[in-house]
Amino acid sequence: MSNLEARPVELTCPSSPGAVEVLLPRDVPLGGPRAMTVRRTLPQRSRSLIGAWCFVDHYGPDDVAGTGGMAVPPHPHTGLQTVSWLFSGEIDHADSAGYRAVVRPGELNLMTAGRGISHSEYSTPGTTVLHGAQLWIALPEGSRFSDPGFEHYRPAPVRLPGAVLRVFLGTLAGSVSPVMTFSPLMGAELVLDAGARLTLDVQAGFEHGFLVDSGSVSVDAQDLSRGELGYLGPGRTALTLTAGPAPARILMIGGAPLGESILMWWNFVGRSHEEIVAFRDAWQAEIGAGAGVRFGLPAGDAGSPLPAPELPTVKLRPRNNPPAG
Repeated sequence: MSNLEARPVELTCPSSPGAVEVLLPRDVPLGGPRAMTVRRTLPQRSRSLIGAWCFVDHYGPDDVAGTGGMAVPPHPHTGLQTVSWLFSGEIDHADSAGYRAVVRPGELNLMTAGRGISHSEYSTPGTTVLHGAQLWIALPEGSRFSDPGFEHYRPAPVRLPGAVLRVFLGTLAGSVSPVMTFSPLMGAELVLDAGARLTLDVQAGFEHGFLVDSGSVSVDAQDLSRGELGYLGPGRTALTLTAGPAPARILMIGGAPLGESILMWWNFVGRSHEEIVAFRDAWQAEIGAGAGVRFGLPAGDAGSPLPAPELPTVKLRPRNNPPAG
C-alpha cells in the first residue's frame, strides 16, 4: 500500500509505563477519483512508534462495487517491512523481487523492502467486501539495507478463555510465530466474546498497541472504540482486556523500543534528508528513463508506476515525540 500522504515525520521512541494513550484515526484517501479511504492512527504528532511499528492503516468493510476496492500500481519502499492482514476479501500482491501472492483473511503476508523494492496491490475480481489493515515496521540500522524478501504464514487459532488468538509475529500466550523479524516484535489478532475479560502475560520491555477493528474493548480500564489505537508503554508484565456488550476484534502489536531516530517520507524510511532525496531520485530515474536497478518493477504488471510526489521546499527536519509523562 502506498503512503500518499507526503509529509516528513521523524520517528523516535520515548517510553514509560502509565495510562493507556488513545490515538484517534484520521481519514486518508489512497488516491484516484474513486479513492478508497483508510483510517490512519500511526504515525501522528503524539506518537510515532510502537516498538519498531511505524505505520498503521485500517480500512473497511469497504463495498468494492462502490469504491473500486484497492488498486495500487507499482510503488517503491526502502528500510521497512510491510504487514498485510485481512478480515475479508483478497488482494493480489506482486513485487520486484519476484514474489507473487494472494493475501487472504487470517494469513500474514510480510514484505521486506530492505535496500529497495517495488510492489503492487489489487483487490481480486471476486472480492465484494474489502476489510483489513496494513502496518509497517521500521528496520533497525544494521538491517535496513538487507536483501528484499517476502514471507507468508497462516497462524493456527488458539482458544483462550473467552477469546481466539492468532499470533502472526513473535510470541504471545504460548503461541509462537516462526516468521523472522529484525527487532523484537509481536503481532496478533484477538477476537473476544461479548463481555469477555482476559488477562495476558506480556514482555515488560515491550511497548504495546491495540487497534480496535470491531466492537469495543477496555485495556487496563481504558475504553477504546472502533478505529482507535491504544498505546501502552513498557513496564507491564500483564494486562487485562475486557470486551464490551458485543464481540470485539483487535490487532495487538508490540515491540522493544527501537531506540533510533529515523525519517519517514512518502514510502521511504531513511535516516536523513539526503537519503530521502537519493531514494526519490533513484525511483524517478527508474520509472522515467529506465536508469538504475535499486527498486525494479513487478514482472507482468501493466499498471503505470506511481511517481513520487515533489519534496518540500525546505529540508526535511526531525519531529520529536513529546516527553513521556
